[in-house]
Amino acid sequence: MRDYRGEAIRNVAVVGHGASGKTTLVDALAFVSGASKRHGSIKDGTTLTDTAAEEIERKHSISLGCAYAEWKDSKINLIDTPGFADFAGDAIAGLAAADGALVTVGASTGVEVGTERMFREAIARHDPVLFVVAMMDKEHADFDAAYASIRAKLTAKVVPVEIPIGAGANFTGVINLFTRRAHLFKAGTKAGEYEETAIPAGEQARFERYHAEMVEAIAATDDALLERFFGGEEIPGEEEMRAMKEAMKRQELFPLMCCSSQLTWGVRTVLDLLTALMPNAVEMEELHAFKGAEGTRTVEIHPRDELPFCAQVFKTTAEPHVGDVSYFRVYQGSVVNGAEVFNATRDGAEKMSHLSIAQGRDRTEVPMLHPGDIGCVAKLRNTHTNDTLSTREHPVRLPEIAFPAPVVTFAIKAAARSDEEKLQQGMHRLHDEDPTFETHYNAETHETIVAGLGERHLEVQLARLTRQFGVKAELSAPRIAYRETLTGRGEGQGRHKKQSGGRGQFGDCWVRLRPGARGSGYQFVDEIVGGVIPRQYIPAVDKGVHEASARGVLAGYPLVDFICECFDGSSHSVDSNEASFKMAGILAFKTVAPSCKPVLLEPLDQVEVVTPDEYLGDVMGDLSARRGHILGSEPSEDGVGTRVRAIVPQGELHLYATKLQSLAHGRAHFSHRFHGYEHMPHDAAVRVVAEAAKVREAE
Repeated sequence: MRDYRGEAIRNVAVVGHGASGKTTLVDALAFVSGASKRHGSIKDGTTLTDTAAEEIERKHSISLGCAYAEWKDSKINLIDTPGFADFAGDAIAGLAAADGALVTVGASTGVEVGTERMFREAIARHDPVLFVVAMMDKEHADFDAAYASIRAKLTAKVVPVEIPIGAGANFTGVINLFTRRAHLFKAGTKAGEYEETAIPAGEQARFERYHAEMVEAIAATDDALLERFFGGEEIPGEEEMRAMKEAMKRQELFPLMCCSSQLTWGVRTVLDLLTALMPNAVEMEELHAFKGAEGTRTVEIHPRDELPFCAQVFKTTAEPHVGDVSYFRVYQGSVVNGAEVFNATRDGAEKMSHLSIAQGRDRTEVPMLHPGDIGCVAKLRNTHTNDTLSTREHPVRLPEIAFPAPVVTFAIKAAARSDEEKLQQGMHRLHDEDPTFETHYNAETHETIVAGLGERHLEVQLARLTRQFGVKAELSAPRIAYRETLTGRGEGQGRHKKQSGGRGQFGDCWVRLRPGARGSGYQFVDEIVGGVIPRQYIPAVDKGVHEASARGVLAGYPLVDFICECFDGSSHSVDSNEASFKMAGILAFKTVAPSCKPVLLEPLDQVEVVTPDEYLGDVMGDLSARRGHILGSEPSEDGVGTRVRAIVPQGELHLYATKLQSLAHGRAHFSHRFHGYEHMPHDAAVRVVAEAAKVREAE
């Protein structure tokens, strides 16, 4: 591997919908360039970047993979990303590490929801974007239809820079609109070799139409070119390409290419255009980083070798017999093999032993990495995804990658009780590899909760727990943390008397219970006069009532927002003690609370759904069916739909993400946060009470 500096490096995230041809394209780019020695396939499970057992079995990407191609004195770092929403965290990490995006569109399917999502993510990051219509050799392939779908669903600024000759079984070549030449392929071509010819007569009219469209679009982005264009002057292809590159950097134009990755036809032209049009690592704008571990001020980060080293870890994987492997992007300075660096995020030193670059599963050790390059290193002691590596003399923290928040939650437990500790260790390791997979213990419901981006996401993590850690786990719907409260008043006595020889136990108290303000919790009022209960025993009554209220009245949920007044009682000079009066408080609560009209409170979430307008009615209808209260709606900030705000009971939101994906065909998303507690309708409360009774009987 030769030494590449930032001017010769292109960092490209290959994104798009699942099964749109991303992984096969990355494999073909590396193979055709000569950087990889074999050309794999999804069908055989031999692609360069889909190497995990779950990816081979499911035949789609689950996590990002890194590869590279060497082409015309340039190194193209390729980041293959998952296309399904359940694994969007790695796709976002890939975009964060790259300088631009190569968006794949299936020739027979056009733009799909995953393509929309990742294109908008790239636009939000101000990244240059190229499109490629992949799988031109497949049945029903239609370049013009794919182009039209990009214009209709993504952007009208897309401009073809090459067009295919034929499609499907008749796909035989491409026409490069910059060079005005045709590339004709022959069956049996192994690495995309082609014969360059004049444009076939039957394709001339089509070429002229697309070429005129390209030149006009390019000229419109440059005043000098526009003047020459209207003057009838022919603009050389090299000038067209330079102007296209500058327009790409400003997101004014988005070039469109085409190829068949499986046949490797057209892949050489994709490599040519990536090196010619995609900005290198030095041409991108500087980053801003927080200085020091505390982040008290910001500094600019520039991709120059002579400046202090700075890099960010964007992916962590665990490999058998190796341990954790950290993938990082160098943003400033250079790093040599064996160097000691400083993790400013966690305030610790790390040694970069066996500094490497990744080609899928394989890693090649290198002596040095320059700014703009992507590398990996194994066995860092305490470094995780999103950490910044810099120097102790110049510590900085880069802004963290904003991973999507989990939307699906389940309770999890090990199938065998003896595996609980291994389960906890395994889940924490999986979170290190995938920050969108989260886990925590809910002390109130006594459950371990896992959360992810979808049911398929959690299914894959369960499979990995079994394969990597030997733990079989079971998922179930998480319990809802209901509350109980009082709506009426009542008073009564709690009397505890026990005599079994020797000193006995005696405690006697009278209490009044009444509702408190919502959110006020539990309040105890001492109204004892005349010392009928000795002062030292009154806190014990308080403690007994409070302890009993935690077990509720109706269904075993904590009783909240009520006031307890202790107004009378009696004691015994010998037999009374704190334990006796605590028991008296428990008995008083159990006597009085059932007569105070207890009701269930349910937790509510404030939900915000962003949906395309064509699905708005279905989304709002579904929220109403979940007993949701619609607060209002307004156009979304990105202008592509409507934002709906609603208050919805938590008990109605389990697997809502799955339902929303179905309703809006994957084009809607939502967020939610805790809102508060409200009275639960009688019919729903009856069901909860009945279920709680069954659980108690089973125990």
